Amino acid sequence: MAGTDVPGRTTPVAVYKSRFFVRSALIRSRFPVHAMAFHSRRSLLAIGTGRYDGGYFFEGELLLPHLKTGVVTSLIEHELGRQVLGLEWLDEHSLRVLMAPPDDWRDEAAHEDGHVAVVHRSDWTAVLAQSLNGRDLAGPRAPAPRPDPREAAQRAVAKLRSVWQAQRPVPSKDL
Repeated sequence: MAGTDVPGRTTPVAVYKSRFFVRSALIRSRFPVHAMAFHSRRSLLAIGTGRYDGGYFFEGELLLPHLKTGVVTSLIEHELGRQVLGLEWLDEHSLRVLMAPPDDWRDEAAHEDGHVAVVHRSDWTAVLAQSLNGRDLAGPRAPAPRPDPREAAQRAVAKLRSVWQAQRPVPSKDL
């Protein structure tokens, strides 16, 4: 479960054990969370985060918390990272990563397209911090539309309005 992004604060990600609904991990991200994927055989959760800085870069992190030890590893080598938009474990050794381009310099489609990379590691529990470089994250261009935050806000307001109207006392009329 990922919390909402509040500017100037970290975004929380809480992992709960489904049997007893007890929190087993709390991870804090510097960026909004866009994607999460549990590993099929290991106690690992891939977390993709990021944002557009408003002027040039799509920055973010690919976090890999080990849920048994509590160690969280930030995998992308570059200091600004990449905005990670989607994640999928293809098998025990392969993680599919959908990222925004590094920047929007001379790239008209940078806000609608991304890059897909499949990263292979023999043992994801032993992956070192900042060990994914540009070659690991290179991949073909793919559609990667970003949700419009205004649409999410409009949906939230509509939902609140419907709940409020449902709870509002309605005057009874005698028939």
